Amino acid sequence: MTPVRKPIRRLVIVGTSLLALILLTGFLEITKSWATNPADQVSHHSTANDEPTTQTTAEKSWVIRAYYSDPEMVVNLAGRIEPWEINQELGYAVLEADLAEIQWLEVSGFQVVIDDQLTLLSSRDFSKLPGQSSGIPGYPCYRTLTETFETANNLADEYPELVSLIDIGDSWEKTDSALQAGHDLLVVKLTNAQRNQTKPKLFIMASMHPRELAPAELSTRFAEYLLVNYNKNADITWLLDYNEIHLLQQANPDGRLHAETGQFWRKNTNNDYCTDTNNRGADLNRNFSFQWGCCGGSSSNVCDELYRGPNPSSEPETLAIQTYLRSQYPDLRQEPLNAAAPITTTGVFIDLHSYSGLILWPWGFTTTLTSNSTALETLGRKLAFFNDYTPQQAMKLYPTDGSTIDFAYGELGVAAYTFEIGTSFFQDCSTFESAIVPDNIPALIYAAKTIPAPYMLPYGPDVITITLSQTSTIQGGRIQIRATLDDTRFMPENGTLPGESINRAELYLDNPPDSTQASPIPVPLLPADGEFDSAIESALGEIDTQGLSAGRHSLFLRGQDSNGNWGPFTAEFFYIEPITLGSEGVFFPLLFSNHSS
Repeated sequence: MTPVRKPIRRLVIVGTSLLALILLTGFLEITKSWATNPADQVSHHSTANDEPTTQTTAEKSWVIRAYYSDPEMVVNLAGRIEPWEINQELGYAVLEADLAEIQWLEVSGFQVVIDDQLTLLSSRDFSKLPGQSSGIPGYPCYRTLTETFETANNLADEYPELVSLIDIGDSWEKTDSALQAGHDLLVVKLTNAQRNQTKPKLFIMASMHPRELAPAELSTRFAEYLLVNYNKNADITWLLDYNEIHLLQQANPDGRLHAETGQFWRKNTNNDYCTDTNNRGADLNRNFSFQWGCCGGSSSNVCDELYRGPNPSSEPETLAIQTYLRSQYPDLRQEPLNAAAPITTTGVFIDLHSYSGLILWPWGFTTTLTSNSTALETLGRKLAFFNDYTPQQAMKLYPTDGSTIDFAYGELGVAAYTFEIGTSFFQDCSTFESAIVPDNIPALIYAAKTIPAPYMLPYGPDVITITLSQTSTIQGGRIQIRATLDDTRFMPENGTLPGESINRAELYLDNPPDSTQASPIPVPLLPADGEFDSAIESALGEIDTQGLSAGRHSLFLRGQDSNGNWGPFTAEFFYIEPITLGSEGVFFPLLFSNHSS
């Protein structure tokens, strides 16, 4: 799904040029001829409920703006063609359409205008930039499919105690023995394997639609960020010590190879559907078994880009992902649609897509709210605080059925979200490096912090700074702490969640209270101004290091609001220096040379 947020926060698409208007005039004449004698032009392209037909002429398409006068027109459109963008304020959808689809749109009441710049972009071949030696041609910031797999293997070799690779299944081409092609669906699992305990899980999948270049690279950058900062950043160290992060970087590897040549490839490459064309395959994000084909959010026409497949989870990629999710998350939500997942449910599921600047949550097939809607909205609006995206229920613009997030939440009860990142399928590298990565890595880290209780922790305040009077001391020394807590960090759109007053702050030493090891008694912090009575507070505390062993230690700090909601932990390191006996019987601290090692 790729609906777009308010125009003020999205890429402004350049309007149709004079040349495009001339071309459009020609198309209108052609479509009149096609309507009179369609066999001479192109075969009929059926609606979502018709039997599929085969195209008989060379495929050609254009990127257009389809202006609508009634939102229901968009619902009708979304059962056949996936809009690239929906501009609700100006009343148009951006999409790719062939001649038959343009004629169908006009018959359906849309006014069609060609976007010549996007059409040119959609039809060009990728070529390497001068001096480019790696990455997708023309886009050196994005690793190719092969390079993504190579990176995963290199990370596993470099960080053997933190990284394991899991083959969860095969792509369609690999299941066809005659092709002798295809790929594994490879999950990169990140966790401290030396800490053997049951851990909550964050599952992130990316680029299910191969033409969306940025998501796969973002997931890879996230893995690299976590690993590089392990043992240097206390928060990251805690996340990998006490949690698991599972990354499916390339969810549609066969299709990705086509996208790397410049094709706007969306589906998998299953040649049983719309055989031997660039429209073959099934849309994997309409093929999941939960509410498959239920509600006009997908197509039964094999050549439509929203073709849902002949059966629920008919595609090997879909089946592999479903099977893996079921193996990682217990089924905690009952079957009725109005059943709620327990508020104690652990784990978060994130599906990275592009584009539009949105955070979406279930349901996507109905306007009815889930029974966990407030909790899903709360975490969604917290995530949107970091990347400045618009948070909303997935169904808000048009229906989607058989989607990933509806499956993850609907079948398993997992808090599930789609990130629609950036402003383009073929996102320019400058925007990716300057905005998408720095905006979304913090959002993904926050998601990871909430996985012990995603339906509860986002309600509570965040610890946004921890300042220590000193990062190291001798045994028995005292360290002063000042922390800032904030209960207002959420996107204000699509919901009401005023910040509550903070009424408590506390810290734990070396083990957070939900670990399997015995937890020490929490150390309370006091309000810096004498009273906890506002949504943003500064708190003061002290660590008495008497009895602590020499070496590195961790503190875990959290806050509680006036409604009793605890927020997620924030961690920080401090160090106890060992004391040695000098030549004259005087004790001296033996200082560490590097506290980051």
